[in-house]
This record gives sequence, C-alpha cells and structure tokens, in this order.
Amino acid sequence: MKLKNLSLEITKMDFVIALYTFCILVSNMMGAKTFSVVQTPVVHFTASVSLLLMPLIFTINDVIIEVFGVKRARSLYRSSLIMIILLSLFSVVAIAIPPSARFAKMEPSYELIFGQSLRISLASLVAFALSDLIDILIFERLRKQMRKKALWFRNNVSNFISQFFDTSVFYILAFYAVDTSISHNVTFLFGLIIPYWLLKCSMSVIETPLVYLGVKWLKNDEKV
Repeated sequence: MKLKNLSLEITKMDFVIALYTFCILVSNMMGAKTFSVVQTPVVHFTASVSLLLMPLIFTINDVIIEVFGVKRARSLYRSSLIMIILLSLFSVVAIAIPPSARFAKMEPSYELIFGQSLRISLASLVAFALSDLIDILIFERLRKQMRKKALWFRNNVSNFISQFFDTSVFYILAFYAVDTSISHNVTFLFGLIIPYWLLKCSMSVIETPLVYLGVKWLKNDEKV
C-alpha cells in the first residue's frame, strides 16, 4: 500500500498563532530565571529570560493587525489570556496530585519550578493583560491616523508604551512593600522599572525588521 501526497503543510497563520502561544507560555513558565546584563563594580543589572520573548509577542500583535486587522489581534490576545489562566490552574492541580514512589524524590524540585507564588503569577497575568491590550489599541490608532505609513514608527511607539506598562505594573504588583514608605517604594521600584524598560525598548528596535518580514510573509498566500 503506497501513501500518496503525504506532505507536511503548515499554514502561515497557524504557525504565527503557535509561535505567539509558545512565547506567552514560555515567558510565564521560565521567566523566573534571571541573567546578568550589566555587571560592573558600580552597576549590576539583571533581567528575566522572558526579555528575549516579550518584544516578539508585541511584534506579532503588530504584524497581525497590519495584515488581518485589529479584530483578529484581539481574538488572539483573548485566547492567550485563557491559555495563561489554564496553565496557572493546571500547575496548581499538578502540584496538588500526590507523586508516585518513583517521582517522590523529584517532587520538591517540581514544586519549586512550577509552584510560583500566587502574587508573582497574578502580577504577571495582570501586567500582560493590560500591556498587550494597550499595544493593540495604540498600534491600531496610529495605523488609522498615519494611513498605514511608517510601520517602523508605529511598531516601536506602541511597543515602548505597552512595555512600560507591562514592566511597571508587574514590578509594582509583585514587589510593592506595604510596610515601607511610599518614597522608598518609588525609589526602589523605579530603580528596577526604568532600566528594564529601556532594555525592552532596545530589544524592540532590534526586532523592527521582523515586523516588515512578518507582514510581507503573511501577505503571501502560499503555505510554508
């Protein structure tokens, strides 16, 4: 028996949705790890590994709006929120299930990796929900006002603003100390927020060519 026309086809939009979901879930699952960005005797600045993926998420938003319109981008945004909630809920269920005898020794490590604090998880969820929505709204507004011109400008402006909200909301919700004065909290938090936001902006600028490539690629009706 011969198998005819056996081919592996991936539609472009399916691939983009899968990549978007990958970035969202991996950022939440693996974002707790930090690495050194600047390390000198005076300055030591670290960032989450999610820094490598978050600008790509907003880039995909802009590409989809440019090609398919804001309704499609909002649909993807809402679907991703549901995925994050399901991931959080399943993590709770998976940790609560008693391990088998064979897995018992690895259970503490499993809980350490996937059992992030509720406050950190909620801060991440709220920050993403707000910033991603802001990115979509700003990009679409600029798109209408500028009549689809200067894609590089629209992409970076929407990214810069949305990334500022993402960084600020996350750090404030995750690390604001209620037993410390407001002035101390402001000094401490913005000492983290501003450098990290500027680093995200730099990543957005670096990834600008991906927006043009993504738009051109998706507008081609051929399959991958």
